[in-house]
Amino acid sequence: MRAYVIGNVAIDETISVLSMPEAGASILGREETRDLGGKGANQAVVMGRTGLSTTLVAAVGEDFRAQTIRDQLAGEAVDARLVGHSNRSSDFSIIFTTPDGENAIVTTTASAEALTLAEALAPLKDAAAGDLVVLQGNLSESVTRGILAEARRRGLTTAFNPSPLRPYFAELWPLIDIAFLNKGEAESLTGSSGETALHRLAEAGVAQTVLTLGGAGAILASGSQVLTTVAALATEVVDTTGAGDTFMAVALASAALRGTTLDTRAVRHATAAAAITVSRRGTRSAFPSKAELTGILAGE
Repeated sequence: MRAYVIGNVAIDETISVLSMPEAGASILGREETRDLGGKGANQAVVMGRTGLSTTLVAAVGEDFRAQTIRDQLAGEAVDARLVGHSNRSSDFSIIFTTPDGENAIVTTTASAEALTLAEALAPLKDAAAGDLVVLQGNLSESVTRGILAEARRRGLTTAFNPSPLRPYFAELWPLIDIAFLNKGEAESLTGSSGETALHRLAEAGVAQTVLTLGGAGAILASGSQVLTTVAALATEVVDTTGAGDTFMAVALASAALRGTTLDTRAVRHATAAAAITVSRRGTRSAFPSKAELTGILAGE
């Protein structure tokens, strides 16, 4: 099985601040890290480190950030299909992080939104039925809809993380097999919370849903039936950047590598991996290593 992660790639610049800036305020900060990021790249890198065959499809500009992106991906177990757009700037994120580990992120999407449907679908010519197509919310509406429709037509398994939120996402559920949402995303897209939100997603056609609740853990549902609730692991929270991407990537990879649908074991593996990510600063540099993930995936 192969995972095709079609999304964005960016350079993350993390700035440590004592508190989040308010409108009109000028505050002092300290640059903590400059790292590879973007939700698509994050998920692909973590999947590659689990040992799952992974292809990343993303657009970049032709600038200094693009070269940094290429250099950092070259060190990962990812087949990076980067599409260059000479008239665009490579995407980047400014991440404000506070001493308690919380963050606020501003991300540019010029390159991600420039990816055309033809460019996005080109690597799928080699995909086989049952392979994973993994999407997030950074691509244009037409490309997102087109990828999901083509994946469904070809019998590929679709996994979707609706972040950053877009109003039309609620129309996509019939094309999605697996959804990963946090509490806020679930409430925005279903008008409900907790198990009620899971029931509404099942009614809309989603086969499996994972609802992440931060420190309160995660809930896995198959259709409208709750399969498991897994508690978060106690750990020192240093920086939550990329934790959700780590969770989603490891949950999908755990199940795929064992040839099964999402189960309690996959969610436990994802929870353990996310606990490592939040205990470190940065994005790619905070992700569990290949050795750490091998150890996690060997456990129950």
